Amino acid sequence: MTLYPQLIIDALATVTYAGTKKNLVESKMVADTPAVSAPQNPGAPWKVKVVLEFPRDTDPFLRSTVKAAEAAIKYHCGQDVEVTIETEFKTAPRPEVGQMLPGVKNIIAVSSGKGGVGKSTVSANLAIALARLGYRVGLLDTDIFGPSMPKMFNVEDERPYAIKKDGRDLIVPVEQYGVKLLSIGFFVSPTTATLWRGGMATSALKQLIADADWGELDYFILDTPPGTSDIHLTLLQTLPITGAVIVSTPQQVALADARKGIDMYRNEKVNVPILGLIENMAWFTPAELPENRYYIFGKEGCKQLAEEMNVPLLAQIPLVQSICDNGDSGTPVALNSDSATGLAFINLAQAVVTVVNRRNKEQPATKIVGMNQ
Repeated sequence: MTLYPQLIIDALATVTYAGTKKNLVESKMVADTPAVSAPQNPGAPWKVKVVLEFPRDTDPFLRSTVKAAEAAIKYHCGQDVEVTIETEFKTAPRPEVGQMLPGVKNIIAVSSGKGGVGKSTVSANLAIALARLGYRVGLLDTDIFGPSMPKMFNVEDERPYAIKKDGRDLIVPVEQYGVKLLSIGFFVSPTTATLWRGGMATSALKQLIADADWGELDYFILDTPPGTSDIHLTLLQTLPITGAVIVSTPQQVALADARKGIDMYRNEKVNVPILGLIENMAWFTPAELPENRYYIFGKEGCKQLAEEMNVPLLAQIPLVQSICDNGDSGTPVALNSDSATGLAFINLAQAVVTVVNRRNKEQPATKIVGMNQ
C-alpha cells in the first residue's frame, strides 16, 4: 500500500477530540501536513509523522487523543506503519487592556517634568523602602531609551528567562532587595544606543507589562521617562494608574516642567490623581557638617508648588554624596534605614502608603485612557 499525506489526514478525521466534540481536522489540531517516508529497504515499514496542536500542555485529553490518533492511522494505513506523533501547544492570547495585572493592587507612576532631578533614584529607593516595610513590590523601568535600574540594583549582568504558565511564555522578573524588577536594560547592550521608533518602544514596554510573571503585588512602581511622551500615553492607555508622584528639585526651571507633568495627569481625558510631590536635592549637606544645609537650587520651591497645586508634599530629600555613591554602586541608601538618608526614604514610603490608602478610600478607581483620546 502506498501512503500519502491525504490518507493520514482522512484517518485523523475519524478521531474525535473530546475538548471540542469535533474531529481533529475540524478542530484544526493538525498543525502541519503529515510527513510520509517510504521504506528505504525491502520489508521496512512506512514512516508517518504527525504534529498535533493542543490548547495547553495540561490538556486532560492529550494522552487519550494521541493514542486514538495513532490507532486510527494504523487501522486505515496498516498495522506495520511506524507512527510518530508530536505535540505542540497554542500560546494563550495576551490579556486584554485593563486585565493585564490582575494580582496588582496599586500602580504608582513616578514622574518628572524634566531629566536630571533624580526621579530614578527616588523610584529605586521608594521601591526598596516599601519592600522593607513588608509590602510586595514590583518596579518597572519604563525609560526605554535610558534605562538605569539594572545598574542601580547591581544586576546589570542578569538575563531574565521565560517560563510557561497558563499556556503563555512569561518573563520572570529579576528579584533584588525584595523587589521584582524588569527593564529593557536587561535585553539591550549597555554601551549601545537604543535607536527605536516610537512603535517599537511602546511594543517593548507592553511586553514588559503584559508578558511578565509579576504575580501578586501591593505596589507596582513605574519609573517613567522625563517629560511627556509616547511612553506616558502607552502607560495611560494600558494600565489603570492608581496615582502619580511628581519629583522635582526646588529650582524654578524644574518646577515649571513639574507643572506640565501635573497638568498631564490632571487632564480631563487622563484624570490620574496626583498623590504628591517629592522635593529632591532640597538642600546640600556635606558629610563633615551633617547639621548644615545649603540651598543650592533654591529653598522650598516644591513646598510652594504643592501648596499652589493643592497636593501633599511627600518628602524633602537632601543632596547627599552617599545617595549618588550608593546608587552608582548598586546599593541604594534605602537599604540602610539607620542612616539619615535611608530613614528619609522609609518616611517617604510610609507617606506614599498613607496617601494611597486615602486615595483608594475617597476616590474611584482610575479608568484607562481610551485609544482614541
